Amino acid sequence: MIAPEKHKREAERLALLESYGILDTPLEEDYDNLVTLASEICGTPISVVTLLDKDRQWFKAYHGIDVRETEKEYSFCGHTINASDSIFVIEDARIDERFHDNPMVQGDPHVIFYAGVQLKGAGGLPLGTLCVIDTKPRALTKSQVNALKILSDQIMNLLDLRKKKMELEKANEQLARTNHELDNFAAIAAHDLKSPLNNILTLSNCLYEDYAPLVDDEGKQIIEFIRSSSETLRKLITGLLDYSKSGQYNSNDKTRISLTDLHKNISELFGGHKECVIRINSELDSIYANKVAVEQILINLIANAIKYNDKSKIEIDLDVGESESHYEFSVRDNGPGINEEDQEKIFKIFEIVSPKDRFGEKGTGIGLATVKKVVEGLGGQVAVSSKVGEGATFSFTIKAASHMSPSMA
Repeated sequence: MIAPEKHKREAERLALLESYGILDTPLEEDYDNLVTLASEICGTPISVVTLLDKDRQWFKAYHGIDVRETEKEYSFCGHTINASDSIFVIEDARIDERFHDNPMVQGDPHVIFYAGVQLKGAGGLPLGTLCVIDTKPRALTKSQVNALKILSDQIMNLLDLRKKKMELEKANEQLARTNHELDNFAAIAAHDLKSPLNNILTLSNCLYEDYAPLVDDEGKQIIEFIRSSSETLRKLITGLLDYSKSGQYNSNDKTRISLTDLHKNISELFGGHKECVIRINSELDSIYANKVAVEQILINLIANAIKYNDKSKIEIDLDVGESESHYEFSVRDNGPGINEEDQEKIFKIFEIVSPKDRFGEKGTGIGLATVKKVVEGLGGQVAVSSKVGEGATFSFTIKAASHMSPSMA
């Protein structure tokens, strides 16, 4: 018997095999079906997907045998990965000096015929083989050889898909950690800035009220600039705090929300805007959702609808419906509308498309980004439809409770 030699790029080959994270994983139907098909096509009682580890050959899938691994020094597949051709065939191992006294020929599984096709990864490095085995001498036809090569390609497709999925999951985990760290940083930074900023605002107001008569016009402008800049910064910090907290809502933390009460609370909140009419339209009496999150979404959308409205009488319609899996909301206003090219930008943080609102103030570009983050955290999506001069409709969904209907809440 002649044991297989190490592959000429063995260290690279083993590192590539390790990167797939496939060794010692459970049996999987996709691989099992392919080895069964290989046996059917080639008419052999045994077929195996073999991966060559450092000192063993490990079987990801097998047909006709019931073992998961054997020693590498007795493996036929160890010779296959060193072959110059992608397929390695032994028609009768009993008369081949490399295998005639091999324990796998002399005893179970009595390998007499063997044909193996390399499973090639990046750079042509062989990870293992797809092989078919018989307990008697035989040969393969050209079409059977071609079929084995096609099946080996499909096995590599499965392995590559697995690897890409692992890489994607790892990248998503890293992204989630990074986002969490950024949220924490924004929250801490914003929180720590609030106290000194409030002091600046208080002192600038005192300066303006007590000392404005004692300074000239230029001095008054400087004091006013300090006040307005501090107020802008306060809004930005408050917005950052809201944004950092918006991903913390628990979608499973649901309570009954009466739509009548919801309408009343929102109307009272914006009651200072006498020129504004807010209507709610729904066939539902109540919904079952995270109350704080829903209110934050609606307050942001309605506040925007008021601030950027150019009509003397502001009209806002809130529609609430329900599908099998989600609640469906829309907030429709009679404002100036939004340019089509700006409709995707407005949900990105710090994107500002309107220089000033109806009160002459500039927005922070955080409110709608917060809405998007909260909605997606509740298992939904948000979108806007608008034509310039015809108002805008912001639509969003949130996942409905699966265990009870709103009427039962």
